[in-house]
Amino acid sequence: MEVFTTPIKDLKLIKLNSSEDLRGSFARCFCDEELSEFLRGRSIKQINHSRTKQVGAIRGLHFQKPPFCEMKLIRCLKGLVWDVAVDLRSSSKTFLQWHAIKLCPSEKFLFVIPEGFAHGFQVLEPDSELLYLHTAQYKPAFEGGISHNDPRLGIQWPLDAQDLSMRDLSHPLLNDQFLGIKL
Repeated sequence: MEVFTTPIKDLKLIKLNSSEDLRGSFARCFCDEELSEFLRGRSIKQINHSRTKQVGAIRGLHFQKPPFCEMKLIRCLKGLVWDVAVDLRSSSKTFLQWHAIKLCPSEKFLFVIPEGFAHGFQVLEPDSELLYLHTAQYKPAFEGGISHNDPRLGIQWPLDAQDLSMRDLSHPLLNDQFLGIKL
């Protein structure tokens, strides 16, 4: 594995090694031992798979509140997405800053998004699929969301927003009372 840092502390990209031959390719997508530096005693509690049909569709920005904050490890299995993480950690020097990366199967990146971040993505190719590994169970009572077009964040989505769920359309804009997530 190769590890790449981002401008936001603790937000990482891991390039997975793979081998290829005439039959195709093989890549290890998860190894507890190899990822122990990032997991730091956490374990994977849930694995989710999403498929989004429409180009321009946005899912997010989602997060879970304490005590069910979660680390997400995200891999694109099909298509192309523009994946965004927003730092919501109240004590962070990069509070409310965001970082985005294009994810596609051929690049073999695993996007490591730690606790205290909101996550969302926009589909750039039809029928894109993501695999998510979570370190906490999903708890609806502890979910949170932020509007994808919040002016305080200023996320520059590559395409016009399409096909947002009613849930995502109802996410609020940040106000001065939002002090972030205290981990």
